[in-house]
Amino acid sequence: MFPSKPLHFSRQVCSTLALALFVSMSAARAEIAVKSGEKIAFLGDSITAGGWSNPAGYVRLVVAGLAANGVTVEAVPAGISGHKSNQMLARLEKDVLSKKPQWMTLSCGVNDVWHGPNGVPLDEAATAGGGFTSKPGEPEKGTYTKNIAAILDQAKAAGVRPVLLTATVIKEDLASPENQKLEPYNKVLRALASEQKVPLADLNAQFQERLKAVNTPDKKVLTSDGVHMNQDGNKLMALGVLKAFNLSEAEIQRAEAAWGPLVVQAEQAAKAAAAAKAAEQQKAAESKAPAGK
Repeated sequence: MFPSKPLHFSRQVCSTLALALFVSMSAARAEIAVKSGEKIAFLGDSITAGGWSNPAGYVRLVVAGLAANGVTVEAVPAGISGHKSNQMLARLEKDVLSKKPQWMTLSCGVNDVWHGPNGVPLDEAATAGGGFTSKPGEPEKGTYTKNIAAILDQAKAAGVRPVLLTATVIKEDLASPENQKLEPYNKVLRALASEQKVPLADLNAQFQERLKAVNTPDKKVLTSDGVHMNQDGNKLMALGVLKAFNLSEAEIQRAEAAWGPLVVQAEQAAKAAAAAKAAEQQKAAESKAPAGK
């Protein structure tokens, strides 16, 4: 008969090994998906364009947040104001694939809905209902569902790993008709992310959670005009993207701590722009004043 001590020791060893294996597996799961030296293309509309042009826009914050965690990446800004899914698909090769990025975030959907008759129908059923028009020279509309799927297919075929961002909001009143119409578009994005095993930053869910918690639909909390981001909106978007890149909570906190200088820079740039605008308006007013006055 064997003594109990070796058995007890054996159980201890097994428990220690199991714990070590669990910690190792957890560390592997928490590894940041993006690596230093890689390029990230940011494909989108004016929200993405502002995310780059603003010193503390969400694109800049994502890059800075990764850098704060030892991951240095190159951003490929590809946001154009007013663009919808059909236009992003048409310029995908020129603005994204030709740049040879390893990653591409896709922020698309607000204009497909917000532009109304000039938007892009959700699917074939919506197309059959009519009511959509195209501007001269605009690419074939197709449908939002097919356009997004084609963007994903072409990106992956080129070796680019996509990350889908659900569309944020159209007005901060979540009960607005525009936000109600936007929801099926976001359902398409969630379904495609699940089907194609694509990382998803569910920004719309994050925005809804924040806006419901604040509960001030008559005030701007995350946007400057109901659509385009203010500083808090940019931060929330960046957090969503960084989480989609698999940053841990500790790494997220490190990223947030690094954003201070960018926010200061953005505030200074905004003040300078406001002062320049005021000076221009003053100059215009003086030029219109009667002589001798």
